[in-house]
Parts: sequence; structure tokens; C-alpha cells
Amino acid sequence: MKTIKIIIFIFLCFSLHINYAQETPRIQELKTELIRLSKTTPNLNNEVELSVSNSSLKEFLRGIALANQLNITVAPDINYTITNNFSKAKVIDIFTYICQEYNLKIDIVGNIISFKKYKEPTPITKKKPKTDPDITYNKINQFLSLNLKKDTIDDVVRYITNISDKNVILSPKVKGKVISVFIKNRPFEDVLEKMALANGLKITKTTDGFYFVELEETKQTNNTSRKTIARKNANTKTNNQLELKIIDSLITIKAHEEAIKTIIGTVSKELQQNYFLYDVPSEKVNLFLTGVTYQEFLSYLLRDSEFAFRKEKEVYLIGKRNSESLRTTKLVELENRRLENVLEAIPEKLKEGVTISEFKELNGLILSGSSINIRELEEFIKIIDVVVPLITIDVIIADVTDSKTLSAGIKAGLGENPTGPTTGSISPGVDLNLSTDAINNTIQSINGLGIINLGNIAPNFYLNIKALEEDGVLKVKSTPTVVTLNSHEVSMIIGEEQYYLVVNNQIVNNQLNPNVYQSQQWKSVTADLSIIITPSVSKDEQITLDIKVEQSTFTSKVAETAPPGKTKRTFESVVRVKNNEMVLLGGLEENQKSSTTSGLPFLSRVPVIRWIFGTRSKTKKEKKLTIFIKPTVSYE
Repeated sequence: MKTIKIIIFIFLCFSLHINYAQETPRIQELKTELIRLSKTTPNLNNEVELSVSNSSLKEFLRGIALANQLNITVAPDINYTITNNFSKAKVIDIFTYICQEYNLKIDIVGNIISFKKYKEPTPITKKKPKTDPDITYNKINQFLSLNLKKDTIDDVVRYITNISDKNVILSPKVKGKVISVFIKNRPFEDVLEKMALANGLKITKTTDGFYFVELEETKQTNNTSRKTIARKNANTKTNNQLELKIIDSLITIKAHEEAIKTIIGTVSKELQQNYFLYDVPSEKVNLFLTGVTYQEFLSYLLRDSEFAFRKEKEVYLIGKRNSESLRTTKLVELENRRLENVLEAIPEKLKEGVTISEFKELNGLILSGSSINIRELEEFIKIIDVVVPLITIDVIIADVTDSKTLSAGIKAGLGENPTGPTTGSISPGVDLNLSTDAINNTIQSINGLGIINLGNIAPNFYLNIKALEEDGVLKVKSTPTVVTLNSHEVSMIIGEEQYYLVVNNQIVNNQLNPNVYQSQQWKSVTADLSIIITPSVSKDEQITLDIKVEQSTFTSKVAETAPPGKTKRTFESVVRVKNNEMVLLGGLEENQKSSTTSGLPFLSRVPVIRWIFGTRSKTKKEKKLTIFIKPTVSYE
């Protein structure tokens, strides 16, 4: 018995130790907060002598607060009683013990301590992130790819509608159905039909462009989904035969010289499709189709005839194409290109029997005619309604002018007495005009050196010394950017305009004196750098650029009142570059060289001496125009 008591005691101690260990992190954090508060409220470190029995916990805490001048609040739902005897216990330790014993927590606002019941935090369960179905769509060619593995039809339809902007809606019976299929890079409508076929569904396109998904109802005859009909026509030869197979509402038919009326009646009866004939077709056809729907069957059967059909609710109306009862009207909106020039692109054969009107406000065409003609025309419009590439063309124009001028020589002569001081400069370059006094002073400084005696010059003698070399480089750089659509011309012009005066004199004779009337008119002349570019983008984003560059510049005037002269440089080229590649256009260069010499005959041609007995001026000017073109194709 004693051994059992010891075991129970050890078990209780172990249980208490476990509970204490579980609460230690929270209580330890609470005590840390109180210790931090005690730095600004030192009364929390006071020692307390207190003994109570069956006292309210609220009154117990209030008494400690009053005795130690502390600010506390106690939640109304704390209704515990306490029996304890504390001797030389710190306030911090008492508060910590109370919170641990009665499962309380402390909130601290400034120096106010608030006691509240502690509630275990609700564990946060992380939701598994929802992944989108593996579906891709190319808006340029409207091709769709599906990789579905047990995805719900709701998610698939929602995702297809978002990425393609084509509305796909579900029948209530289909919602929640799990489907699987793998189709890669095929036209949008073909992919939807094959997806439906693989999962027991049916896709119907409404007249307003919506795709309706519903369950495929399999019709069975004589407890089988396959039926073969072979019959002989009593009014024809025995080799005229119609063979028909119906498998899951898909038609496989073979007919040889069979009447259209007979074929429609037989197939409609087997599929239990309602139809109405406004006019009875008398033509006979040879036909072989495999795995087509009833609507596709009628389209192929009546394509080259004068008959058409239209579905109204669940009845197929069949009659001549020009019949008013079969005429339908539909708005076809263009999604990727402007309405401009679309009518010119439609073949005349497709326009026959269809009235076409442009609706610019909605960027669409209003088609009125038989449903077959409208369907063929609508399919053609979808083919040409693709994203037109947008081409951004960056142009860097660099015009560099490099000029050099050299002027040197000595010029002397007789003239008016230049008694003024010597003038001119020695930097940059030497350009001095020496007076008579300056030259005589120089000669006097030389006289007296040995046997040299040069004498003086005449009073009206002058001397000009010149040595100057000039280098100039002018760089003009501009970086315009233009944007245009594929195969549309874009041009840019950069230039200047100058004005000149034109004076007109008009003589008016009268009986007494002739009068001269004068009129003035300002006219302008321009010198431009013009660039005309016509880009054409191929399917592999190779860009063909038809480029024409023309640069004209002003030259000096032949007279003060004459218009400025003008030179022109032209460049034309057709180049092909890849997307984001740069092409360099060069070769527009202009070189000018001039040399002027004056001096004494013969001596002005002798090296070294010619600089003393003559003057020389050389000018060299080079102008080079370089153009960089970088096209960038985008489909946004």
C-alpha cells in the first residue's frame, strides 16, 4: 500500500511538471513584460505581506494595487476566490503566480496593467493553394492546348473564358463533372469539340457567339448504339445504295447518286431531328462523310447547291438560299484589327447573296443573308482577324562635320603711314599688324651688332604676319522614335527654314507721268532631313524595311538678296533585319577641299621661302551622315 502511494505521488509530480513545462513559455513571456515595465514602475518590485482566505480575486488584486500605488484593471468575467498567505513576495512574482494559477493574461498599456482570461489561440490551417488547369491559348492564331487530369469542368471553362475572351457556359447537369484530355496546339473550336467528345459532352455555338456545354444524350435503337441501314431504291438501279451508320450521334454516310431529299429524310429520322422543307431539293449527290454532327452533315450536303438551312429552336428550316424565311442577320465584331479595308479583302465569291454593312462604332460588320453564306463569310473574317504587329522604330541620326583651315604668310607693302601701335594677337595663332615705328625700332636694335647696318624703312611701309590653324568638329545627334502598324508607311522630317526677300517692280503708264509701283514679298526655302520607312513583318518576325533618306543643306548665297543655295543627298534601300536588331545606313558623305596661294612669282613656290614672299590658305571639310535603325515588333 505504501508503494502504491509513492507511485501515485511520483505520477502526480510528473504530471504537474509536464503542465508547468507546457505553460512556461507563455508565463515566462508575461514575466518578461512585467520586468520591462518595472523599469518605469519600480513599485512592481515591492515586497508584500498579505494573507487572505476565500477572498475575491478582484479584491485581492485591487488591494495589492492600492498598497503599492499601481494602476490595474480586472475583466468582469474573472470571478475566482483565492486563499493564500504571501510573505516577502514581490508584486511581480504574485502577478505571475496569479496568471499561471488562474489561466489569466496581462495586457500593458503605458503603466496600466489589465488582467483578462487567457484563451488558447485557434490554430490556423493553411489551405492548399488551388492550381489553375494546365491550359494555354495563343491569341495570335487562336490555337488552344489542353492537358487535363481529373479537372472539374467548372474550373476548365472558367479558365478558358478568362484567357481567350470567348464565353463558354455550362448546363446545370454538367457542373462538377471531372474531365481528362490531352490536346496540343489546335484551333479553338476543334479543341472544344474533341474535349467534349472525349468526355461525353456536347458543344453548341449559339448565334451570338457563346459556346454551350451540355451532356451528350446517346440515342439507342434496339438496345444498341450502332445501327446500319442498307436499302435499295425501288425507282433506281440496284447498284444505287445508301449506307448510314450512327455512332454516338455522329454520322457516317455513303451515298451514290442519291436524292438530297431522301438523304435528309433518312438521317433526320434516325437521329430524331425535326426539320421543315420550304422547297423540295431535286438534285442528286455523291456523298461520303465519317463522324460528323447533324449540323455539319447539312452544311456539307447543301454547300454547293442553291439550298441552305437555319436552326430555329429545335427545328432545322431548309429552303432556297434567297428565301426570306432563311435569311438571318448577324453582327460580326472584329477583335484584333480595324474595320478599315476589311471589305476590300473579302473575295467577291463570298459576298454573293450576303448584304454587308460596316458598323464603325462597334468595329464590326452586319451580315444579312442565308446562314450557310454567313457562316462561310464569318469563317473567312476569323482568318484575317488576327493581331496586326505593332512596330516601334528607333532611329539614331549622327551628322558629323570635320573641318580644318590653315592660313599663313607675310604680307608687306606701301600705303598710308601706319603710325599707330602694333596690333594683333599671338594666341591662338599669330596675326600681327606691325607699324612703321615698330619695324624701325626692331631694325635699330639689330644695327650696331658688328658690321650689320640695315637702315630705316619708308614711313608708309607696313608688314602683316599671319600664322593660324583651325580645327573644328561638329556632331549632331538625334534619337527620334516612331510607331506604326505592319506595312504602313511612317515618315519623319527634321530641318530648318530660311526666308529671302523678293521685290517686284511694276510700271504703270498714264497720260502724264509713268509711275513705278514696288511690292515686297518674303518667300521661304527649306532644307530637311527626311526619312521614310515602310516595315513589313513576316511570320518568323523577319522585318523588311523599305527606307528612303533625303538630306538637303543650305550653302552660301550668291548675292545678299538672293535665296540660299541648297545641296541634296538621297539614299534608298531595302533591307531585312530580325526583331530587335539594328541596321546601319552610311555612305552619305560630302568632302570639300580648297587651297589659295598668293605671292611673288617663283619665290612663292620655293619651300620655306614661300612663307616669307607669299600667303597660303588651305581648307578641308568633311561631312558624314550615319543613320542607325532598330525595329521592335510587339503584338500587345
